[in-house]
Amino acid sequence: MTPPPCEPAIDCHVHVFDPLRFPYAADAWYLPVPAETGTAAQLGQVLDVHQVRHALIVGPNSGYGLDNRCLLDALARGHGRYKGIAVVRNDASLNELQDLQAQGVVGVAFNVALLGTDFYANTAPLLQRLRDLGLWAQVQVQDDQLLDLNALLLDSGARVVFDHCGRPRACAGVAQAGFQALLQWADTGRACVKLSGCAKFANTPQPYADASPFVQALIEAFTPQALVWASDWPFLRAPARLDYGPLRALVNAWLPDAQDRRAVLWETPKRLFGFAATDD
Repeated sequence: MTPPPCEPAIDCHVHVFDPLRFPYAADAWYLPVPAETGTAAQLGQVLDVHQVRHALIVGPNSGYGLDNRCLLDALARGHGRYKGIAVVRNDASLNELQDLQAQGVVGVAFNVALLGTDFYANTAPLLQRLRDLGLWAQVQVQDDQLLDLNALLLDSGARVVFDHCGRPRACAGVAQAGFQALLQWADTGRACVKLSGCAKFANTPQPYADASPFVQALIEAFTPQALVWASDWPFLRAPARLDYGPLRALVNAWLPDAQDRRAVLWETPKRLFGFAATDD
């Protein structure tokens, strides 16, 4: 199944890796291999082929750590096509965040799945600064990690976007505590979830049949007005081969209604992340 040829879309989770222009940090937790490289130019080509007009570029812990130069360069080269999620220190100042915001950054990554919950225990001041600036806290948790951070995130008042369906344990079902905590965020009015990253938690290959109950539960709880789609290109550390087209086509199976699909692919991310309102 392929998407309609004129259906507008925004990809809300991609990375850019350009080690020739921006060498990797020596102390990065993982150095992408050449096949995982994806420059800003290559990203643009992929999006063009699949008729995806905009993308949210997420600064990776892999390769660059706290170095946002590659991300900021891609945002500048995109001339409004891209928005960004930066990786910052837990004590990043208001001025630092404002400087990033002025360059197209709309949020900050909290990679709990990689760094653990204790790493973010001291982030209440950072979350409050994000709240005050209208920036997103992009949170990637897995299994039941959300339970340990839930009170901190709720009390902060910050807007939260959850990565990759919350990365539940597929074998534990939708009743697992961490996923139920995620579903309760739908009532806050300040959260959205990325329908993405099924390869990170499903135990079955594409089209990820065991991920479908989680996707459907998120659609029911959050509605298309608080859900966005993402590919996770260029598929860092993928457990099996991934291709952009089949991932893009999953949206048609999840959201057969054209209006719902348009909301998730276009209207909701455009509204939540500030892409050009006139680009319809």
